[in-house]
Amino acid sequence: MGLGPINAIYQARFMRYLADRGILNTEARKVWAFVGDGEMDEPESLAGLSLAAREGLDNLIFVVNCNLQRLDGPVRGNGSIVQELEGLFAGAGWNVLKLLWGADWDALFARDHDGVLLKRLHETVDGEFQMYAATDGRFNREHFFNKYPELRELISDMSDADIDRLRRGGHDPVKIYAAYRAALEHKGQPTVILAQTKKGYGMGHWGQGKMGTHQQKKLDDDALREFRDRFSVPLSDDDVAQLRFLNPGADSQELKYLHARRQALGGYLPARSVTAQKLAVPALSSSERSQSTTMAFVQLLAQLMKDEAIGKRVVPIVADEARTFGMQTLFRQFGIYSSVGQLYNPEDQDELLYYREAKDGQILEEGITEAGALSSWLAAATAYSALGTAMLPFYIYYSIFGFQRVGDLIWAAADSRARGFLIGGTAGRTTLAGEGLQHQDGSSHLAASTMPNCRAYDPCFGYELAAIVEDGARRMLEAQEDVFYYVTVANENYPHPAAPQGAAEGILRGMYRLRDGSQLQLLGSGPILREVIAAAELLQKDWNISAAVWSVTSFTELRRDGMRAERERRFGGSTTSWVEKCLAPTKGPIVAASDYVRAVADLIRPYVPRPYVALGTDGFGRSDTRAALRAFFEVDAKHICIAALAALDSKLAADALHRYGIDAVARPPWER
Repeated sequence: MGLGPINAIYQARFMRYLADRGILNTEARKVWAFVGDGEMDEPESLAGLSLAAREGLDNLIFVVNCNLQRLDGPVRGNGSIVQELEGLFAGAGWNVLKLLWGADWDALFARDHDGVLLKRLHETVDGEFQMYAATDGRFNREHFFNKYPELRELISDMSDADIDRLRRGGHDPVKIYAAYRAALEHKGQPTVILAQTKKGYGMGHWGQGKMGTHQQKKLDDDALREFRDRFSVPLSDDDVAQLRFLNPGADSQELKYLHARRQALGGYLPARSVTAQKLAVPALSSSERSQSTTMAFVQLLAQLMKDEAIGKRVVPIVADEARTFGMQTLFRQFGIYSSVGQLYNPEDQDELLYYREAKDGQILEEGITEAGALSSWLAAATAYSALGTAMLPFYIYYSIFGFQRVGDLIWAAADSRARGFLIGGTAGRTTLAGEGLQHQDGSSHLAASTMPNCRAYDPCFGYELAAIVEDGARRMLEAQEDVFYYVTVANENYPHPAAPQGAAEGILRGMYRLRDGSQLQLLGSGPILREVIAAAELLQKDWNISAAVWSVTSFTELRRDGMRAERERRFGGSTTSWVEKCLAPTKGPIVAASDYVRAVADLIRPYVPRPYVALGTDGFGRSDTRAALRAFFEVDAKHICIAALAALDSKLAADALHRYGIDAVARPPWER
């Protein structure tokens, strides 16, 4: 569905990146992508073509199977998909090889002195070619060749059976070999082979070229016997009826060849490498000052990049937002990767932090392409397995443009057992003031919770972020666990305190207590934790109610821990979840708030031991100040205070609505 082509391009480019930075010699390696002509309609299939040509990726080969059919009908019934794709690839700067007609056609082309055969082929649209694939030699003679007297004469010595056996290029092993050899030897450009085939080749009128070929689930004995006869397979009628395989014998040329190739390729089954060189991760620390968690992350990233052991293996990836995230401080020191270096003097060359491109640059600046940047991250995140070289990629982006925009690529990364960090910047629905629904993310943590090997965190303070990044890097580079991390950071400046003593375990497991309280338990994540702290202060000051405050760094981790404990108890164990361990000994209702939809906080509802209220930012984003947005979505300190009072005593809540000037009859935010 388009994921293969774009991933192949960025895999090939990442191999060049590793070579140019002196990390791995990839000169002898090639990336092959086998795709369908219908699949090339996917935007992702075409999105990276110009990058591949611009970078001169002659280590990349596409083979497009042009059988001219999709599931429902022709790819281009009234046109030519081969000609269209040739124009697209050639226009993007690729080397194009057309593998259209088998060797059976060569004699016909040699005798076509007037070019009538070429003319007839060019005027035939793909819908007609499908019809010719689905019919026999007699039909092809009457409807294709007999249109022009010159063509009728050209095939006058051919029987209907001879015409029926004219192969398309993608079915001729010799032509295929020649095309592959030419692609391997071509230098300076990526190559695409447009191989024309027949869908259901060899199935005869049971499936060859038919509209319903894709849905053909089985063949009857007559169909199997015709298939046998079509390819001269030495099997008896009884062998066919019993579905016996052909075994040419252990000493046959065929089996000797197959065994030799499997040995050369390393074995009889595909194998996935799960380990690479273990790399030691340094201890990370955060600053105790007023700043955003985004800036705290950039400082942690710099610490990792400067480390002697793993610094070169860190791969920062951005999609044209490095300055938004304060990463321009890394430009000069580490450089932006360019396969040709820097052929110009940048406009800001006189500044301290100028824009520096270099052939050995470390930062991958992908431009405005989230799909491309995520594919670049996936290539780095799977290098430990595909290339035997452990890397630690960090892709930082506007969080709304992650799971919501390229979620299928993230799912592909999860399925590929990627190891790395996705950093959702300007995260949450209310932290990005003034940019409206296009940029305000309220659902990414819900999507992340569905991916089994994604560990998702929403930290509020720098020390939480440092603990999470350090632990994640160690899990991936030292323990070599097949996990990747999604961590959200915001651009809101506020003071970052020192880490409380004994908080480390809770930070990683998903929650820990920040303040004691005897009557209520308030839970908050990300920047909304500060609203929860303010709500606790309101409850104490205005209502003389003591509320404990808990920082929830990951509702997802808490849910998975709860699921694990629940399952173990079902199977006879006695495990207690972390949520239960934390909250069971406490008293009072429990209220949770985050900058995401309520379903995120609801992830832990089955494991909360007492009445539970979940607050969140359900609805569309809006352009306004942070304070106004939080009031609108009812996750500011006053609304959290009211929710807590309502859980204790509805009369207190009514008094609080009046005291804080809250409109009790306003429609809920998700309806406005």
